[in-house]
Amino acid sequence: MLRGRLRGRLLGPGDSGYDEARKVWNGMFDRRPALIAHCAGTADVIAAVNFARENRFSVAVRGGGHSFPGHSVCDGGFVIDLSAMRGIRVDPATRTARAQAGAKWLDFDHETQAFGLATTGGTASDTGIAGLTLGGGLGWLSSKCGLTVDNLVSADLVLADGRFLTASSSQNQDLFWGLRGGSGNFGVVTSFEYQLHAVGPTILGGMVIHPLAKAGEMLRFYREFTKVAPDELTTYAGFLNPPGGDTVAALVCCYCGPLDKGEEVVRPLRAFGSPLQDVLGPMPYMAQQSLTDAALPAGSHYYTKGGFLADLSDQAVDVFTEYLATKPSPLSAVLIQTVCGAASRVDPQAMAFANRKFPYAPVIVSQWLDPAESEVHVRWARDFWKALQPFAAGAAYVNDLSHDDQDRIRSGYGASYERLAALKKKYDPDNFFRLNPNITPAP
Repeated sequence: MLRGRLRGRLLGPGDSGYDEARKVWNGMFDRRPALIAHCAGTADVIAAVNFARENRFSVAVRGGGHSFPGHSVCDGGFVIDLSAMRGIRVDPATRTARAQAGAKWLDFDHETQAFGLATTGGTASDTGIAGLTLGGGLGWLSSKCGLTVDNLVSADLVLADGRFLTASSSQNQDLFWGLRGGSGNFGVVTSFEYQLHAVGPTILGGMVIHPLAKAGEMLRFYREFTKVAPDELTTYAGFLNPPGGDTVAALVCCYCGPLDKGEEVVRPLRAFGSPLQDVLGPMPYMAQQSLTDAALPAGSHYYTKGGFLADLSDQAVDVFTEYLATKPSPLSAVLIQTVCGAASRVDPQAMAFANRKFPYAPVIVSQWLDPAESEVHVRWARDFWKALQPFAAGAAYVNDLSHDDQDRIRSGYGASYERLAALKKKYDPDNFFRLNPNITPAP
């Protein structure tokens, strides 16, 4: 029996803790797996993979459980849950850190910031390191430090046949290429090793907030400003509702260079227009990482649409202003992420993440609480994204895809898809790991 081969817990329907264990961040998904293996270490992962394969279970792999499309849990299948594997070791001498795959960015940043170090880690501290890394990793440090995948040094993983491998620039190089942007297609990654950078503990961050009526003017300013901003400054445009307030337009930024120069760099952000509020200033890097946490709580229903834009044309800006003014839920938000600076200068063929020539990556996030209202909120996001299609780049960011974006998965891998399909055939020919932005094994 599997239970006797695990150091962690094995849960099934009726077991104490089962209902809590099957919950994921996105409350839209209420699924009931046959078994949940809470893995305590790599040995448990190997045992779980072998058991699931031998018994022909469909498998979901859960790291942080923050998947927009709900890939972290499945109905009637087997969940390999890594959430108890959160160990992190920082080596300040080499500026590297190794972290187990159940860690979240708040765990990771807590450890690395003790040494004044960080790596690019998304835009919400509650996000798991595993899913974000494997899909690319846009974040507050990406203009200066590159994407999360650009900072991946090595990864340990368990393949579908139960073998344990390390992938790096010197071991299993083809697999290392594929892990950096190929999502969860090749195995269960049990730990990641990252390159770290001197960041903080104090950075210049926060946002400058404008009324929604000025969204068009703000986006046109944002378009021109991001073209000339230095690498040390990553700037996003955000549209969200403060608690109890109306939707606002915000320029959200993180400057990770010398603070004495930062004030000059962000001065144009402060000088633009007549802000409702300026909350841009020195703050702990970890506070920057948690800026969006309160707006995206666990348990809400979420549906996303997003992709890449080659530019923010005036016509595209008009689409943003039209749909932002008509969003049916005050909880819904839009974030226009950027692929600028260091993130844009990596050779697209160097790793699987290939969509680097498009500077803007908007994500439309519908959020609501009552499941009876799902249709209207899903439709708003779909219509919004459809209206942006004339200006879209025909490319997707796999971390922002929704559960019904199967027809867009290939565009998430871009020019890397054929090579990834060949790797899938080599490392997972039976498509055992398919609850992900799935790559079909090559014939």
